[in-house]
Amino acid sequence: MKFHKYHGLGNDYIVIDPQEATLPLREEIIRLICDRNYGVGSDGILYGPIGEHDEHFSLRIFNPDGSEAEKSGNGLRIFSRYLWDRGLVEDMPFSIFTKGGLVAAQVLDEGNSVRVEMGKVSFAADAIPVIGVTGDVLNQQIHIGDRTFKYCAATIGNPHCVILDEAASPETAKAFGPAIENHALFPNRTNVQFLQVLDRDRIKIEIWERGAGYTLASGSSSTAAAAVAHRLGFCGNNIEVNMPGGTLNISFLEDFSATMTGPVVAICDGEIRGDFFEKSRNR
Repeated sequence: MKFHKYHGLGNDYIVIDPQEATLPLREEIIRLICDRNYGVGSDGILYGPIGEHDEHFSLRIFNPDGSEAEKSGNGLRIFSRYLWDRGLVEDMPFSIFTKGGLVAAQVLDEGNSVRVEMGKVSFAADAIPVIGVTGDVLNQQIHIGDRTFKYCAATIGNPHCVILDEAASPETAKAFGPAIENHALFPNRTNVQFLQVLDRDRIKIEIWERGAGYTLASGSSSTAAAAVAHRLGFCGNNIEVNMPGGTLNISFLEDFSATMTGPVVAICDGEIRGDFFEKSRNR
């Protein structure tokens, strides 16, 4: 099975083209490929392009635990770069269809950067969804153990819980992210961001990603956290999002339609040996 590996700010994905897949991507196969000790190692798999490419490119996004994600900002940038590397797109905008909706993308700077129109951010409880809350989910409280956090929730095609934090740290994300991800408030689980506002133009976030765990960077998490900072009046409509893996730029229109711009790096192309899967089953 051939694969193509990229990263966006340290958030690494494996692209598998359906035409090069020798096995169906069942949950146990995804887990094996993504395993950093027993497999290739990645934060997820991008499976596409699927079907014909007349109007748009279809993409399925899988987390390393085998679950399917609706949308991934870094994944969309990486998939866009893969399409550009294959010569399927040039420097004009094109469309990608995901479980979380249709987005427009454009490869910039000879493939080094990609701009993605992420769609419209919603804070509505029924759209995210969030149980037991009506209307927009802003400045709510969530209790985890002996801690109480103030949070806002948003969706950009996938669910996010943004924790307002004056000193966001990896330790806090790792300590409380798992419980928040799986909290009963979020029936589809949730991505979690710990948001620290730096100034009117910059924020810092630490990320616990649904199905992946602690993550160096995330495009959809950056979009959700920036949207909360803008909605609460802490920041303007053009925001630099700082993460351990690097920075992304997120901009908003008045209706909270979001555009994300950031780098992509091609790592390698490879081939998973045929006997890998059989030996892994027997370990």
